[in-house]
Amino acid sequence: MRRIFAVLALLGAVTLSAPTWAEDKPAAAPAVSAPAATPAAATAEVPAAAAPVLVPNKGDNAWVLVSAALVILMSIPGLALFYGGLVRSKNMLSVLMQVFVTFSLISVLWVIYGYSVAFTEGGNFFGTLDKLFLKGVTVDTVAATFSKGVVITELAYVIFQGAFAAITCGLIVGAFAERAKFAAILVFMVIWFTLSYLPMAHMVWYWAGPDAYIDAAAGVAAGKTAGFLFQKGALDFAGGTVVHINAAIAGLVGAFMIGKRVGYGRESMAPHSLTFTMIGASLLWFGWFGFNAGSALEANGGAALAMVNTWVATACAALSWMTAEWMFKGKPSMLGAASGAVAGLVAITPAAGYVGVMGGIVIGLLAGVVCLWGVNGLKRLLGADDSLDVFGVHGVGGIMGAILTGVFAAPSLGGTGVMDYVTNKVGDYDMTAQVISQLWGVGTVIVWSAVVSFVAFKVVDLFIGLRVPEEEEREGLDITSHGESAYHH
Repeated sequence: MRRIFAVLALLGAVTLSAPTWAEDKPAAAPAVSAPAATPAAATAEVPAAAAPVLVPNKGDNAWVLVSAALVILMSIPGLALFYGGLVRSKNMLSVLMQVFVTFSLISVLWVIYGYSVAFTEGGNFFGTLDKLFLKGVTVDTVAATFSKGVVITELAYVIFQGAFAAITCGLIVGAFAERAKFAAILVFMVIWFTLSYLPMAHMVWYWAGPDAYIDAAAGVAAGKTAGFLFQKGALDFAGGTVVHINAAIAGLVGAFMIGKRVGYGRESMAPHSLTFTMIGASLLWFGWFGFNAGSALEANGGAALAMVNTWVATACAALSWMTAEWMFKGKPSMLGAASGAVAGLVAITPAAGYVGVMGGIVIGLLAGVVCLWGVNGLKRLLGADDSLDVFGVHGVGGIMGAILTGVFAAPSLGGTGVMDYVTNKVGDYDMTAQVISQLWGVGTVIVWSAVVSFVAFKVVDLFIGLRVPEEEEREGLDITSHGESAYHH
């Protein structure tokens, strides 16, 4: 009997000391809202609740990763083929090489220091070097999206934004194609990427994230850590200012400083392969769905809106450019349709996730006609040999799209308005104030990129020289710069 009582006593002790297994599942995560006040006497005995751990949604992660791949497709081969088809056959390979190697160079620089400078908290114009070589960025670190409590894996954000940086620099080469030194282009890209692209990305896109806006005071504090143009209220969904105007101004400055091509205005410089140009434009259109819809950073309705706008605005611009050209020149051209499509893509980029479908249609229709003027009338007024009309399409289209974003983002015109993360609802929309904010963005990027580009080209010209000799230009850069030819027939 004593042994039985001893066993029963032992079982009772174990039962009293063991945890209660009423429900065999982990405790619920604590709510984000602040906990109720705890009496002082009990504070020492009750540990503070841990902050909730935000876990990325696999669907959002997958969408951003796929979008990054689509943006890479835009550069290589999309942009390379689009530009390559527009030059003369003796320079086809040189353009392919310039876009391909620029993409590779900027990709490496982005990982080394670009991401850190653009997307860490620092000043209003530059971040810091705290994430040099992606220090501290792991498979477990996360980046904010545009919804409270929703995050994505930071490495996914790194490659997505890195693809943007790479194609932006690639866009510039079209302005001075067929005459610039390859080494000069690469050195210029390093300087311009560091001093123009990175600060513009920081100014427009860096902020603390929606979860920092827990109340009015916290919102004010978080706002002060954001980039200069973010604080000004400038809207740029996917890069109208950061990418297109920024690159276009650099290209225009380069076209002026490098000078016109030998024989410009006297010799035929017609595109050698509109087939390649059409294929390149189609790949750009396809990849642009990642560029614009991916900028929602979530697989949600906002991404769907951006995708629909990218689809329909581009189609409208292709039709309006082609129709206008048909009316004035008597025949519709493949070059016009392809150029119109790219103009529509550019113009809708800053607006894609902010405007309704009707706003997207209007922006697209206007982009085709306005950019057609940009590559004809405005180009003659400027007098620059912008070889592949980088400013006429990306500059003019980007400026128009950025300004019209302030108009068509209005809820009264079908837009989404601007989210107030303190009240967690769309705030009152002041169209005039928003257009002024958009003008701040446009004006800032024009001045900033122009100054940086001028200085960068001067430095490169001083140490390397910007332009190939005349005899090499006449022979073609494929052979003289790279010792290869795109064609053997």
